Amino acid sequence: MRVPLSWLREYVEVPAQATPEDILAALVRVGFEEEDVHRFELSGPIVVGQVLEFVDEPQSNGKTIRWCQVDVGESEPRGIVCGAHNFFVGDKVVVTLPGAVLPGPFPIAARKTYGHVSDGMIASARELGLGEEHNGILRLVELGIDAPAGTDAIALLGLDDVAVDVNVTPDRGYALSIRGIAREYSHSTGAAFRDPADHAPHDLMPGTGFPIAVQDDAPIRGRVGATEFVARVVRGVDPTKPTPAWMVARLTLAGIRSLGILIDITNYVMLELGQPTHGYDLDKLQGGITVRRATPGEKIETLDGKLRTLDVEDLLITDESGPIGLAGVMGGGPTEMSETTRNVLVEAAAFDTVSIARTARRHKLPSEASRRFERGVDPLMPFVASRRVADLMVEYAGGTIDPDYGGALFAEIFVAGIHLPPTFVQDLIGVDYTAGEIEAALRLIGCEVEAASSAVPELVEGWHVIPPTWRPDLTDKWTLAEEVGRIEGYDRIPSILPTPPSGRGLTPLQQGRRRVANALAAAGLVETPSFPFTTQEQNDLHGSASGESVPSVKLANALDGQAPYLRRSLVPGLLQVAHRNESRGLTDLALFETGLVFLPEPGVAYGTSSVPPLAVRPDAATLAHLDASIPPQHRHVAVLLTGNRVAKQPGQQAVAAGLSDALDAVRTVAAAAGVHIDVEQGQRAALHPGRAGVLRVGGTEVGYVGELLPAVAEAADLPGRVVVAELDLDLVLSLAGERVVAASLSGFPAATQDVSLVVPADVPAAAVAAALTEGAGALLESLHIVDDYRGSGVPEGSKSLTFALRFRAADRTLTAAEATDAKLSGVAVTEERFGAKLRD
Repeated sequence: MRVPLSWLREYVEVPAQATPEDILAALVRVGFEEEDVHRFELSGPIVVGQVLEFVDEPQSNGKTIRWCQVDVGESEPRGIVCGAHNFFVGDKVVVTLPGAVLPGPFPIAARKTYGHVSDGMIASARELGLGEEHNGILRLVELGIDAPAGTDAIALLGLDDVAVDVNVTPDRGYALSIRGIAREYSHSTGAAFRDPADHAPHDLMPGTGFPIAVQDDAPIRGRVGATEFVARVVRGVDPTKPTPAWMVARLTLAGIRSLGILIDITNYVMLELGQPTHGYDLDKLQGGITVRRATPGEKIETLDGKLRTLDVEDLLITDESGPIGLAGVMGGGPTEMSETTRNVLVEAAAFDTVSIARTARRHKLPSEASRRFERGVDPLMPFVASRRVADLMVEYAGGTIDPDYGGALFAEIFVAGIHLPPTFVQDLIGVDYTAGEIEAALRLIGCEVEAASSAVPELVEGWHVIPPTWRPDLTDKWTLAEEVGRIEGYDRIPSILPTPPSGRGLTPLQQGRRRVANALAAAGLVETPSFPFTTQEQNDLHGSASGESVPSVKLANALDGQAPYLRRSLVPGLLQVAHRNESRGLTDLALFETGLVFLPEPGVAYGTSSVPPLAVRPDAATLAHLDASIPPQHRHVAVLLTGNRVAKQPGQQAVAAGLSDALDAVRTVAAAAGVHIDVEQGQRAALHPGRAGVLRVGGTEVGYVGELLPAVAEAADLPGRVVVAELDLDLVLSLAGERVVAASLSGFPAATQDVSLVVPADVPAAAVAAALTEGAGALLESLHIVDDYRGSGVPEGSKSLTFALRFRAADRTLTAAEATDAKLSGVAVTEERFGAKLRD
């Protein structure tokens, strides 16, 4: 809300020496946010000049200029070249003298042009920043101004005014007005406030001669569209009369451009009182006015020239010809005021906030009027605002107020009282306010406050508070307590860090997810979240082992029509991120992502055709229906590596990322999750045969690891080798249990031995390692494979697997014989299961 200070001073006593920053600081103290300070970006000397004479001089370019002699209050007139022709000898004009700066910035200097030295410039309204009119220079007679030559035109036209801009929160719609901001400045500083809406009721009540009706027998969501409608008639106006310069200046500073005296007055009153009004050309109306909902398929042409198809929830202003306005949003084109208007019907009403907000959003038609109606306007303002508009039209556009016309739809204005317990404010805010401070703060903002026992006998303590009509946001004791804290000062509220109750924090599952992500990041991988949208082809390729078509969830309102499906795998997103980085020259990548994948069950239809109303909490059955409409969602973790794991440098050759690095990432996940993950040979449609593995925890499959097929990598525009791994993170963590227990450390030395076993080539190394571990027993501390040899010395169809074994006892130092016996026990198990032989 932009507030010109000259306007603000009319209704609250602002000190003459107060700066815009002082006023913003005062408004911040009562809960507003400071936005900006707006000024007319010009500086003098800019004065009133009187045209003494001029000569029209045709030019070779076909243009005719005027060489003018202008009296600017100096001893000699100034010669000025002007290209406009809409002024006459004797006219008073605005002259910008050398040294002045106009908006742009556009500095003025004496310069030679068209064979003359132009000692200044005669300005138009647009050049002064007073509007968009640029067809000719500004004649002061058109503004009703007569001042001696040499008078400072900046002050004369209100161009020395300044506006402060504050952000008004949605619950404080009353502050979208000079009236509201002046009141709040008074609250902050104690300055005297004069309410511009303070009128005697008999001065405001209109007649009942103009027919008004409301037809809303089936209100939307139980809310009647209009509770009040006031109309006044002003006859014999002259729409060609100029808008006063001070009004144009104030509207301009407030961010609204001047559109002619009649429209300017309605906008001016809206900004002043916060009550939107609308003017109709009375002679274009057919019959009386009816407020009603739209019928199916009904249309209206709004003031912006667009033909709009209406919804049955839209609230309309209509006459016998049909819709003439979208209530509270925008008027209709056929009845708008124009230069031919002579009789005006002024409308001011109170409309349902929800109806107006939904209409404005439905038609993408936000307006200054809808901005105020959807926040709630003072229901007493239609009487005041309509009379204020009529009075201004009489004063500045001529005409008379018709005493026999005007109409009103009356509705009972009722504000419910609120019970405020005696210690509620103190307990909620944490400040020991006295009873007097609470009562004074509430009365200051316009509330009626009395003892609760006086208003409601069964209540013996506290206060009975009736909020003012302009504060629809005050609905309960919590909002009243907030007002007390705001008025008494936020600086009184202590900053005390609350003590959290015990037993709260992250769940074990959340802790596990965080451990895994931190471990991968610590290992050098970069987390790259991506959108969960992909194609059916990518889901088929990466979302199943076989590559066959799998069920996917298709979005009805996808962000990207080429990727309308929810992902079944994280790999497609990592491929897109890798491609984006490759295209920008980043070729060595180690990426990971944790996120949800969507795994619909075959034959099950997901989604819902009905959305429960937002204003009502869904019941258990509705929530169960919504849950059933959502496919199973699993949280996965996936890694992707490509390029070099070690960069080339002096003395060090580059080391390409490979399958072993992806396996290291899997082991990092396993360690962080507190599980042991086994790797078995496997196959997937997107992975290279022989370079793909299935990941298991115990006997449960939890994911896969492998190298992408070259064709798949090429399709993703990724050169070279690409390795990936993906695990069902929630499943891995569930198999780990709720707590990760660290192994105890033994103080006794370890005994290490190696063993080489010859087994059939098709026997997985992991199976041989598992058999060795089982047979070696409790003394075996660790085992890992160090070689897989196939060649000379090994029978055809066999391979030699070499394992490094480490033995340790918790209570003694092992002998070499004990370690050997344990090793041979493991060898015996492998011989029994796979026919393994010790290699010489």
